[in-house]
Amino acid sequence: MIRPLALCIAAAMLAGCAAPARTTGNAYLFAYFTGNGEDGLHFAASRDGYRWDKVGGGRSFLKPVVGAAKLMRDPCIVQGPDGTYHMVWTSGWKENNIGYASSKDLVHWSAQRELPVMAHEATAMNAWAPEIAYDRERDEFVIFWASTVPGRFPETDGSSEDKYNHRLYVTTTRDFKTFTPTRLYYDPGFSVIDATFLDFNGRRHLLIKDETRNPPRKYLQLASAAGVQGPFGKPGAPFTPIGKWVEGPTALQVGAYAVVYYDAYMTKHYGALRSRDLVHWEDVTDRMRFPDEGTPLRMRHGTAFAVPAALLATLDKEETK
Repeated sequence: MIRPLALCIAAAMLAGCAAPARTTGNAYLFAYFTGNGEDGLHFAASRDGYRWDKVGGGRSFLKPVVGAAKLMRDPCIVQGPDGTYHMVWTSGWKENNIGYASSKDLVHWSAQRELPVMAHEATAMNAWAPEIAYDRERDEFVIFWASTVPGRFPETDGSSEDKYNHRLYVTTTRDFKTFTPTRLYYDPGFSVIDATFLDFNGRRHLLIKDETRNPPRKYLQLASAAGVQGPFGKPGAPFTPIGKWVEGPTALQVGAYAVVYYDAYMTKHYGALRSRDLVHWEDVTDRMRFPDEGTPLRMRHGTAFAVPAALLATLDKEETK
């Protein structure tokens, strides 16, 4: 078992992280980072899934203190059966650890810990964009992320930048003290990062980014998912525009639509698509409003989730503290 050395908030039906059915609400939160992740955890709030406003005046709700680089990128938070929120994040660009902390209210957090998820692989180059989901059937938490282990998938060597050749890996836990041995989670046959779940109208899908650089892809695809721990089907056709590189997807079911948000990192803005059938997609970026667009404080790779409206009021009170 992997034992920590020191060491997404979830939607009811749909989010970057899978959640217990009890998590319902009539509002939405978006957990995100800014810059390179030095400042930690930020929240935006929305009542309709389209207009997002900073929470708590835009302050950081948790500053990173673990990892060699002390970053907090790609935050994902899920609520467990007992109501506790569990968060994982990328703690550094070239580390084999990820960050972890928990909270009862999203304001007061436990001591941060490092989870050495790839410590068993001496040559592992990274552990990026971890996601956490709760598997109701097995009563355990599932943590998955992207890593490159040099030489592991030679058929796609050289397909990504800087010798990266990512696949998805996973571990599970029930108590965040002991963890099952890390294993391969998903190999779609290409370099893949930024996986998350999209549950829409009763069906689950794995949402992934093809990280292939040679030839350029850098788009999003969906694969069927029998459950939180698979098995997963083959990826479908890309549904984000070809030639417009994107990353960090997260999703909500807003009324009759699945809405997928993504970080258009090359043009430095957030974009969004929506669909009624997961086949035909409409670009709704122009209908969106995100905090600090066009500035160094703009939203980066986050997780959107449904919450009770009362929680938004509680978090907003933090602006005056």
